[in-house]
Amino acid sequence: MEVIILAGGIGSRLQSVVSDVPKCMADVAEKPFLFYLFEYLKPFCPQRVILSLGYKHEIVEEWVSGLDLPFEIVNKVEQSPLGTGGAIKYALSEISEETAIVINGDTFFDVDLKALQSFHLSRQGEATLALKVLKNFDRYGSVLTDKSGIITNFEEKKYCEAGQINGGVYVLNKNILDNFPEKFSMENDYFAEKVLENKLTGYVSDGYFIDIGIPEDYEKAQQVFATWN
Repeated sequence: MEVIILAGGIGSRLQSVVSDVPKCMADVAEKPFLFYLFEYLKPFCPQRVILSLGYKHEIVEEWVSGLDLPFEIVNKVEQSPLGTGGAIKYALSEISEETAIVINGDTFFDVDLKALQSFHLSRQGEATLALKVLKNFDRYGSVLTDKSGIITNFEEKKYCEAGQINGGVYVLNKNILDNFPEKFSMENDYFAEKVLENKLTGYVSDGYFIDIGIPEDYEKAQQVFATWN
């Protein structure tokens, strides 16, 4: 298993509480948030973790260099912002296996990655998105699937009593972005195109989910992860 962590975000919505480090390095219960993502990955025994870096990448690189981790770390630094799709495409150039796991550096979604990967391989699609069922939400768009798990539509953000959201954890086939430009959006370009071709599948997980990208959930994370230390 090889994993890409998208860790180049500025964290514009967190500027009131985190203004001097990349979003993945935001202090959560006295540890960088990236610490908890590494701890989450350990039981799955990935061979390599590729960090897709950008904003203040030196801070991440310096911190990681002092860790003793059971997997290889590869730093992939974008010299200018490439968008979510461009960052993933750039990182995929380091992947040696046929598939890669992608996770967001500001989201914790406790998905069984081995089960997710097995599901993806059984469906023979291009990409599988881990989906989380939420109730009474308006921060996220909804992801619609058919009975077989094929994603049929992405709906815009609006209030929903119940629905599935994109949890920010994916399995991607290695070469699926080869024909896309250097800079593009994974959500607005790749997903929007491939959903029309029935190339995307959704894997529903009931694992714990938290997005530290807004101050309210960032504060909530302080209590949630305090027990990890």
